Amino acid sequence: MSSKREYYEILSLSREATADDIRKAYRREALKHHPDRNPGDATAEAKFKEVNEAYQVLFDEEKRRIYDQFGHAGFDGSMGRGDGGMGDVFSHMQDLFAEMFSGSGAGFGGSRSRRGNDMRVQTRLSLREAAFGCKREVNLRAPAPCTDCSGSGAKAGSKPEACSNCRGTGQVSNARGFVMFTSTCPRCRGAGRVIKHPCPACGGHGAVERARKVNVTFPAGIDSGQRLRVTGQGMAGPNGATPGDLYVEIDVEEDPRFERDGADLVTRVHVPFTDAALGAEVRVPSLDAEQDEPTTIALSIPPGTQSSAMFTLKGHGIPRLDGRGRGSLVVVVQVDVPTVLTARARELMESLRAELKAPSVEDEETRRAAVGK
Repeated sequence: MSSKREYYEILSLSREATADDIRKAYRREALKHHPDRNPGDATAEAKFKEVNEAYQVLFDEEKRRIYDQFGHAGFDGSMGRGDGGMGDVFSHMQDLFAEMFSGSGAGFGGSRSRRGNDMRVQTRLSLREAAFGCKREVNLRAPAPCTDCSGSGAKAGSKPEACSNCRGTGQVSNARGFVMFTSTCPRCRGAGRVIKHPCPACGGHGAVERARKVNVTFPAGIDSGQRLRVTGQGMAGPNGATPGDLYVEIDVEEDPRFERDGADLVTRVHVPFTDAALGAEVRVPSLDAEQDEPTTIALSIPPGTQSSAMFTLKGHGIPRLDGRGRGSLVVVVQVDVPTVLTARARELMESLRAELKAPSVEDEETRRAAVGK
């Protein structure tokens, strides 16, 4: 026994080391000497066994107390064989090997509750609702936390207990040589807890299916294809774990008066050719945050306005999601030409055509000669 190294020396610790110090030292030394990182190195393999033995004693409060009082002799030589073998050692090392083989630590003691699943629902909004924002109730039918057991799944007056098969970790480990294989605990199915007295209302599931409503606030300027996340309104988590999130996908109804282009609106207005020729004030549709009914605003078009001419009214479009004002209202003018004329209208049109007819070549030469005199 005198030839064995001190456990504190093996892990480079003082006798005042805390449990957290021991855990960190073990992780450091085990990773350093693990056979997978030192293939074919007999010295590293021996040190790895030594590190495991030291950790198994020092991390256990009772074994550490005996060791501090009697040293190696306190275990009558049995600790050199591992007290239960390497399988028992590996059952305390899940965080180390999870980090080595999967990139993340599982943690010592206690299971990680699985978060509830997310839900998705689609909601249709009118253009005005999307433009100025609104609050709507979204109807859902899905599992929700059981009110009788507060989502724990256990009958009133009882509570879930740590799974004895996996010691509450939700995983069981089996060592094959120096490699540990971890799998989901078959008894608790990874929950880390078992329910001996299930809630009669939910059968131990912690959730029951029911219809519910969720109030959702839609911000001004939202558009089709975008989605909102409502935290904690998704599926209930198993055994009282954190619920998932609700994702609300947006579908904005088409409006016959407008075409939407981001934060801009495009509308088309028909004007008689006489108004286009002489200029006029016309009313064009607009969106008003205060009015549910369709509203209009005035637009002055200048004389000689051609068909397909566009006029931009800044600040009359869709509010921007970032809050930086509103887009523009683009008005496209369509000049209407009459297809049916009365006798009087035809007479006036003929007179107008004669008046607007371009001068002939002879008339232009005569005009130039007169100017030259």
